[in-house]
Amino acid sequence: MGEAWCLLLRRDLRDVLPNAEWPVGINLSTYQPAQAAAVHQLLKAGYQNGGGSVPALDDWRERFERDAEYDPQLCFIAADSQGIVGAIQCWTSAFIHHLVVHPRAQGRGLGWALLLHGFDVFQQRREGYVDLKVMEDNHRARRLYEKAGMYVVHRELLVD
Repeated sequence: MGEAWCLLLRRDLRDVLPNAEWPVGINLSTYQPAQAAAVHQLLKAGYQNGGGSVPALDDWRERFERDAEYDPQLCFIAADSQGIVGAIQCWTSAFIHHLVVHPRAQGRGLGWALLLHGFDVFQQRREGYVDLKVMEDNHRARRLYEKAGMYVVHRELLVD
């Protein structure tokens, strides 16, 4: 098995940001604890081909909702008529913890809209920048982040 690298990416928020344009039929809300199981399933589906992992539901929910940086007003859920199709979980430290779009909703601009929405929220909170981590070999996600003006600030070797 080869080496695995993680990149810390950053976006300067002092610049003017493009507006998020939501795909037709998408409704955005903040996370509610009653959505935990559906959001957990979305995260598992989003990471099924690599790029991250999610612990079992009870462990995930405990870690997520009790984290010192958790604020439900910084966690956004995108849904369509069939259910939850996207989520961006942001921490109070101007860090994007998870950004995931359900495979059936990919390619419609939802990830782009969620990312820009996260940037906008942090900009309104007067943060100077926002960070996230991505696996180096997650080329699809990296293209999205680079298109959004994010750049590498650190490269880290992951150790088992």
